[in-house]
Order: sequence, then C-alpha cells, then structure tokens
Amino acid sequence: MNLEQEFGGKRALITGGMGFIGSNLALALVKLGTRVTIVDSMIPGYGGNLFNIEPAAQEINANFCDVLDVNAINHLVRGQDFIFHLAGQVDHILSLSDPFPDIDLNIKGTAVMMEACRRHNAGVRFIFTGTRGQYGPAVSLPVSEDAPTNPKGIYEVSNLTAEKIIQVYNDVHNIHSVLLRLTNIYGPRAQMAHSRYGVVNWFVRLAIEKTPIKVFGDGLIRRDFLFVDDCVEALLMSAVTDQARGQILNVGVDHPTNFLALAKTLVEICPGACWEYAEFTPERKAQEPGDFFSDIRKIRKLVGWSPKTELADGLRQTVDYYMKFGRHYW
Repeated sequence: MNLEQEFGGKRALITGGMGFIGSNLALALVKLGTRVTIVDSMIPGYGGNLFNIEPAAQEINANFCDVLDVNAINHLVRGQDFIFHLAGQVDHILSLSDPFPDIDLNIKGTAVMMEACRRHNAGVRFIFTGTRGQYGPAVSLPVSEDAPTNPKGIYEVSNLTAEKIIQVYNDVHNIHSVLLRLTNIYGPRAQMAHSRYGVVNWFVRLAIEKTPIKVFGDGLIRRDFLFVDDCVEALLMSAVTDQARGQILNVGVDHPTNFLALAKTLVEICPGACWEYAEFTPERKAQEPGDFFSDIRKIRKLVGWSPKTELADGLRQTVDYYMKFGRHYW
C-alpha cells in the first residue's frame, strides 16, 4: 500500500490532535503530504501539548475549540477528505466519580461530529478510535471483534455508545466510517504528568527517574502493548481500505506481555531503574479486567496491517525520547 499516494495532497481533520496518538498521526500525515487541521480543546491533564507538533508546527492548522462547538465543527469538517476522531474524555478514574464529561465529550461530541458530516461533508472518510475496554473482562482469549461487550466503567460505555452512533451514520446516512478498538498504546508524545492512564509510559517515567516501578499483584496479568507508530499505521491503512468500511477492527498485538516482564525489560534498558511488588489500589482493582490481548486476524486480513515493533525496541525509542524532551512532559 502506497500511503503517500493515498494521502498526498488530501485534507485531514484530527480531533484531539494535540494529544498523544493525534499528534503522532498529524506528523505522519504531514510527511505524507497531507494538509492537516487539528481540533483540540487543550483540557488540562488530557495530554494536549503544543510541543507534540513542534517538528511540523508551521505546516499544521491548529484550532483550539471543543468538539461540542457545533458552529466550529460544522465549519471545520467542510472539504476534508479524512476525519480522524480521537477527541474525548480519556480518564478512566475520573469516570468513576464524574460520568458527565464522558457523556458530553464522548457521546454528544461524537453526535456533533457525525451530524456535521451528514450536513456538510457526506463524502468524508471517518475513522473512530475506541478502546479495548469496550469488551470488559475477556470471556476467551485472544479477544475478537465478535466477543460480547460488557464494559466496567462509564468511560468504556461512552466509547461503545459513540461507536454505535457512528455505525448508524455509516449504515443509514452513508457516511464512510471505520471503527477501531485500540489496545494499550505507548510511545513518544504521551502525557507523563500523572498515572491515571497510559501505564507503560508511566512505567517509563518511573524508570527514568529511578523511582521503583510498582508492579501490582503478582505482575502476571497479560496485556498487548502496542507502539504508537504501529497504531498510527493502522489508522492510516484502515482509512484508505474500502473493505474496512463499517467494520469494527481490533488494533493490538497478538502476543501479550505481562506487567512483570514489562518492568524487567525497562530495568534492562534504563540504568538505575528498579521495580517492586505493590497491592492494587481500590480504584485500579475496581476496573482491572484481568488478562486481555487482541485477536487481530480481522484487520490483518481486511487491511493488511500487523504490528512491527517489538516491545524492547519500542521501549528504547520511548525512553530515548523522554530522556531528551522530558522537560516538556514532566
């Protein structure tokens, strides 16, 4: 697949584009010759960071507005060839105590986006990034797209609802849409100020600071940790694959790693890093779904995508980035 040919000279809108995945996607699109527009409300603590797009800041059109701003979104969707909808409330812990940001940003915000597309740009390709948390605890492993959805938190419920809204606009209003369920993404340009989401990146900060990495329980819970560059490639390839239209696709790694192995790998990479066992906090215990890793046969078959970056290589790139630019994230 020639992504430069597919995206060169096209226009793309990224909601949440100053954040972790959005900024990496924006930079990749700029390299492909795409005219990129970012929408981000820069809510404190969510990861929006001007430094994230610094390598291509002059080539990206940034709009600091909310996805709930109907007039702004109606204007911004016009003329776009692709819309990557990444904006939303992403704090799992916050959703336990205050469900309304999830309902507003993830559900109503998605409805605003889809209605704007229906009215002003029905020919756009719309790519949504949900979460593996929409499944809830795994009934069987690996978890396929046909698995039951029984999410354990309002954040995950709101993502599942947003996905259903988009499916309606795909099926009823003919808005070309692709629905991705992302696993545990890590890598450069993630927020590093707190540990409420992004466990791998938080482990990276602890390793760099030589603070003991807390491995909860016995550390043997398994996850599929996906490097952000591989995630971005999945978004790009899914966006231009006709067979992906209307499909729910897992974006993950089909060979999992446990948290103990993750911590030990970071200790090998980061001189002076260390780890220790710890008890689960009540909040983490309430939302811990146990082992989870994705069945990615569907996206491999339909799109031709599979992850390329081994965990140790991805962790080295992540550590190197924050060793160099940590002052912009700590």
